[in-house]
Amino acid sequence: MRKFRKSPPKSITSEATKPLADSSNQLQNNLKAIKENIGNSPDLIIREIKKFESPDTVFAVVHIDGLSDKKVIHSNIIQPLTYLSKDIEIPDADIGSYNQLETLLSVSSLMKTDQLDDTTAYLLNGDTVIVTQGSSSFLIATTGETASRSIEEPTSQTVIRGPKDSFTENIRTNTSLVRSRIKSPHLKIGGVKLGKLTQTNVEYMYIKGIIDPALLKELEERIQTIEVDQILDSSYIETLIQDHRESPFPTLISTERPDVVAANLLEGRFAVFVAGTPFVLIGPSIFIQFFQSPEDYYYNPYISTFLRGLRFVSFFLSLYPPGLYIALLSHHAGLIPSLLVFSLAGQREGVPFPIIVEVLIMEMAFEILREAAVRMPRAVGNTISIVGALIIGQAAVEAGFVSAATVIVVSITAIASFTLPNYNLSNTARVLRFTLIISGAYIGLYGILLASIIILTHLCSLRSFGMPYIAPLAPFRLGKQKDAIVRTSLSPSPTATENQRSSVGNGGDRDD
Repeated sequence: MRKFRKSPPKSITSEATKPLADSSNQLQNNLKAIKENIGNSPDLIIREIKKFESPDTVFAVVHIDGLSDKKVIHSNIIQPLTYLSKDIEIPDADIGSYNQLETLLSVSSLMKTDQLDDTTAYLLNGDTVIVTQGSSSFLIATTGETASRSIEEPTSQTVIRGPKDSFTENIRTNTSLVRSRIKSPHLKIGGVKLGKLTQTNVEYMYIKGIIDPALLKELEERIQTIEVDQILDSSYIETLIQDHRESPFPTLISTERPDVVAANLLEGRFAVFVAGTPFVLIGPSIFIQFFQSPEDYYYNPYISTFLRGLRFVSFFLSLYPPGLYIALLSHHAGLIPSLLVFSLAGQREGVPFPIIVEVLIMEMAFEILREAAVRMPRAVGNTISIVGALIIGQAAVEAGFVSAATVIVVSITAIASFTLPNYNLSNTARVLRFTLIISGAYIGLYGILLASIIILTHLCSLRSFGMPYIAPLAPFRLGKQKDAIVRTSLSPSPTATENQRSSVGNGGDRDD
C-alpha cells in the first residue's frame, strides 16, 4: 500500500542523502565529489578533455546516460571544447572565460552555478555539467531527453468525432498540445518540483483574465503545502489537493485529451500537469461534468442533450436495479404484478441460495470478468469480457445456481456502467451499488430510500475548490442551466461568451 511520507525514511542510506561536499578549485576534486554524490553509478558518464599534446585535463563533461541527448552533447559540447583545448593556456584562476564558453557552446540554455549541490540536481534532471580546470564554478547545459511515447489516440476517452490526439508521459509535449489550441499570451504556466526524492515537475496552467484570482491563489497555496517523498502520478496530486479525500466521488477531472483541457481553461478552470503521466487534472469540477463527453460539443445540440440524458439514466441503472430487485422480491412482493411474480417464482424454483446471495454471486462474477479484461492484453481482454459473461451466465442458469431474471438484472447494471464517460465515476457507481444491495436486502425499499438520502446529502456537502459539487442544480440557478443537462446552441455574441466564462463556466459561484 502506497503511503505519503512527510520525511525521508531512516532506512534510506543512499549517497544522495549524505551531506554534499563544498566545491573545490581543482577539476579532479570536483569530479570526485560529483561521483560521491551520485553514488559512482555506472550510468554516470564523465568525458575528460585534455589539453592538446598534454596529459593535463582542461574540461570534463558530465552527464547521466539515458537522461541526456548524446547527439547534442557530442556535437554541441564535446567537439567545441575539444577545438578550444588545442589553443588554451591554463592560468591559475579561471580557464578562459565563461562568457567565451557560453558563446562557443550551441545548446538551448546555459547557466552558471557555484554550488556543488546544484550540479547533482541538474544531472538527475538530464542536464550536462561542464567542469573547468582552475575554476570553482560549474557550467550547466540543458540537454535533457527522456524516452517517451509518440502522440497516440486516447485509450480511456474515445470519441467518434473529434480530435484523436492525447497526452503522453512528457510534460512539455502535453503543455505544447494545449498551447497549440490556445494561442494567447494570457495562457500562463506555473511550476514547482515536488517530492523530496523524486523531484517531479508539476505545472499548473490557467488563462489570466478568465480564471478567478482567488481560485488561482487557493490552488497555489495547496500545491505549495505538499511535502512528501514521492510524486509518481497525477493521482498523488489529486489526493493531496482535493477538498474531500475520503469521499468516493471524484472532485477533480482526470483526462488525457488536450481538447478537454483547452475547453475547461477557457471556462475559467485550471489544469495540473505532472511529469511521467498522460493524465491531467482539471478543477474545480462539479458532478454534472462527469456526465459530459467531449463529443457533446461536436454534435447537434439535440443529439448531445439526448446522449447526456441517456448517461444520467444509465447512472441510475448502474446503481439501483439489483437493490430494487432484492427489495421487491424479499420484502415487497405485493408491489409486483401477479403474472411477473409467478414468472419470477418459477425461475427461482430449485435455486439453492437466498436472493441476496444469488445477486452477489453474479455481481462478483461480473466484477471479476471486468477486472480480468482490464489486466489482460488488449487483444485477449475483449474476448474474455464478452465470451466469459455469456458462458458464465448461461452455465449458471442451466446449473440452477441463479435465475435468468437475476442474470438479466445484473447484466443491465454492468452494461449501464460502461456508458459513463468518466471511469472514476463508474468506479464510484460500482461501490455504491453494493451498498444499495445490502440496504435493500435488510430493510427493503426503506433501506434503499435511506441510502439514497445519505448519498444525496453527501453530494450536497461536497465542494471542489469552494464550488458546490452539485451546482447548478443545488443551489439552483436558472441562468446556469444552459449547459448542464441540456446543451444549448453556441452563441457568437460576446455577451454569451462572457456569461459562459463567469463563475467557472456554468457551475456556479465559489464559496469564498
